[in-house]
Amino acid sequence: MGAISRETIQIEEHRGVSLLRLSHGVINAINLELVNELSETLRQAREDPDIRGLVLTSANDKFFSIGLDIPVLFPLTRSEFTIFYRAFNRLCLDLFTFPKPVAAAVTGHAIAGGCILALCCDYRFIAEGKKLMGLNEIKLGVPVPYAADRILQHLIGWRLAREVMDGGEFYGGPELLERGLVDRVLPLKEVLTGAIEKVQALSASSPEAFALIKRNRTEPVKAEILAHLDERERRFVERWYSPESRERLEEAIDKF
Repeated sequence: MGAISRETIQIEEHRGVSLLRLSHGVINAINLELVNELSETLRQAREDPDIRGLVLTSANDKFFSIGLDIPVLFPLTRSEFTIFYRAFNRLCLDLFTFPKPVAAAVTGHAIAGGCILALCCDYRFIAEGKKLMGLNEIKLGVPVPYAADRILQHLIGWRLAREVMDGGEFYGGPELLERGLVDRVLPLKEVLTGAIEKVQALSASSPEAFALIKRNRTEPVKAEILAHLDERERRFVERWYSPESRERLEEAIDKF
């Protein structure tokens, strides 16, 4: 088992499974550096025949990810923020359509953008106890990013997705399982092992067949997203810089 450390990600190999630990401080806030490093890691893993699947997790048990790095992103110009936001959406699509099995081992809170990264994985395992997931974008005055909106509706159906996105609440393990947002709720010490074993099991039969099955599942969703993504990104950026959102984002910065 080898290990590679980047600025925001730690990478370990577990018998064909690449374990990606987000390690951007305790809260794993998502900025352009993290997005670029994770995107490059996915590119390399896609091309490496020895990597049969991925597990995305955190280097700590407090936060999987708090979401977007608002203190860093807030002062950016529109053009700078647009570069980040487009890169984030492309990362989400790359993760969602990654041709090998991907599991999220959620050992800490997965909030907003952090929840989105987990939703882009094939399977989600979360730790028991007060480990929360949710999409609270509406409370910041912005919509859930379009790609995540469509992926969520594909995953749990529009009625439950409406509840999750309109309410902006955070859910614990049992509620997440009931709504179909996670696949298993496990003791903390078993989450990572369970995710690794799931990926190993999925990759043990026929990687080529798995890739085709996954493509059939994700390709129509990706096509729908790409057909409208440019316009939805423009609308998101407009809301990000609206007076209401600026006020709410400033309040959120105080809580970081």
